[in-house]
Amino acid sequence: MSEQQTGRLYGVGLGPGDPSLMTVRAVEVIAAADVIAYHSARHGRSIARSIAERHLRPDHIEERLVYPVTTETTDHPGGYRGAMEEFYADAAARLAAHLDAGRTVAVLAEGDPLFYGSYMHMHKRLADRYPTEVVPGVTSVSAAAARLGTPLVEGEEVLTVLPGTLPEEELTARLATADAAVVMKLGRTFPTVRRALERSGRLADARYVERATMNAERTAPLAEVDPESVPYFSMAVLPSRVDAPHGDGVAGVAGGHGGDAPNGDRVGMPSGERADAPGGVSGRPGEVVVVGLGPAGPLWLTPEARGELAAAEDLVGYTTYLDRVPVRPGQRRHASDNKVEAVRAEFALDLARRGRRVAVVSSGDPGVFAMATAVLEAACEDPYREVPVRIVPGMTAAHAAAARAGAPLGHDYAVISLSDRLKPWEVIAERLRAAAAADLVLALYNPGSRSRVWQVGKARELLLEHRAPDTPVVLGRDIGGPGERVRIVRLADLDPAQVDMRTILLVGSTQTRAARRGDGTDIVWTPRRYPEA
Repeated sequence: MSEQQTGRLYGVGLGPGDPSLMTVRAVEVIAAADVIAYHSARHGRSIARSIAERHLRPDHIEERLVYPVTTETTDHPGGYRGAMEEFYADAAARLAAHLDAGRTVAVLAEGDPLFYGSYMHMHKRLADRYPTEVVPGVTSVSAAAARLGTPLVEGEEVLTVLPGTLPEEELTARLATADAAVVMKLGRTFPTVRRALERSGRLADARYVERATMNAERTAPLAEVDPESVPYFSMAVLPSRVDAPHGDGVAGVAGGHGGDAPNGDRVGMPSGERADAPGGVSGRPGEVVVVGLGPAGPLWLTPEARGELAAAEDLVGYTTYLDRVPVRPGQRRHASDNKVEAVRAEFALDLARRGRRVAVVSSGDPGVFAMATAVLEAACEDPYREVPVRIVPGMTAAHAAAARAGAPLGHDYAVISLSDRLKPWEVIAERLRAAAAADLVLALYNPGSRSRVWQVGKARELLLEHRAPDTPVVLGRDIGGPGERVRIVRLADLDPAQVDMRTILLVGSTQTRAARRGDGTDIVWTPRRYPEA
């Protein structure tokens, strides 16, 4: 049968529920159609049909596509999935019979046909066989935002749409990172969604919308909603953070160094206005969260870290690291040079004493040669003993460089900083000898800078007392950044001139191996099994 002899398939978006929100095109298609198809539960009632009812004609052929199961169990041999697959195949065959007879078929869909809609199952089975048009509709997400009367997303914010059927851990992670979010398909999933919102720190911002634009519409703060009252046609909304209420701001510039990336020199201490300037302590509790950014860029940022950065009222950190955090309206950023951490730590704690929610940013992992120690040292002294402090981990520079090179840290290893700013070189040399004598792989942070140019050469000499000249050494520079470069050299050939403050060194043990694979890539790995004596 030629295409000209078949009917045309339409997926018709009806909007969120109010019949007056149907598009002109939707009304036109329904008026011209021969067959009107719509889904319903076994009770026979169809929300889609009720929305379009005023436009139906007595001579319309109606195809009611009744779901065999919704939330109940089934004795189908293929289980729920098998029952639904059989239903969709049967429904598509019924519609195909009308199309083959030359009839125009309009499949009604609440909201938009291709947005979590049942129509898409017909579309996937029929659109490649018959001429098809999809008529978009106003989504329930748009309707919910309109009913709440608050912007959903603004500027460069990203909207995340989630089904409430996701596992709680997945929901929690995604909500923590979201600028703005909508969680659909509530009903029985509501308790899980509520827990995920609470665990992600977003419950206070969450709004509840039920049957937007319909007669039984309801909106409320989600935290106040009775779980037993929640129907399937409802959603949780986290609206735009732009212009969201924040506490009183405090101007000032913090000082200090941050980050576990290999650039840990400290030079001087900047001046800055202290956060305990006139204004006093606010009546609400503040906190300091020290956040690990990973070695570079958003791909290395954990969902937890992303969520904490988004939730903070104040961001404190070294300028280079703060520049990696997206600017959010309403947040205050307190940047400084790469100098003493103590000033920055006290500044952040002072902000928290005034009721601010403060994120101190740190490259890599904040507990590895970075800001966590500085903050905790200050937090254990007066007047900061009562200020809540949390540490959010990040990908370390050592692990990032190791992954790029292969698996050089596959067995026991030691992490040592070559910077003698905070400890004497004699201590560093003693630790290098001890770790080398113990045959540990070494991750060497802060190997060199403009003011420290001899430590790498001296470390090479010490290590050669215990390691063979051909021991593999990984030089990882700017891992994850635009200037990333990974090289593998022999220990005897390690050139201090090729090492700078953005480089980390991974020195192999006697068991570490280097090889060139069939595709031409060079890799380094340390076997997990150590030979018996």
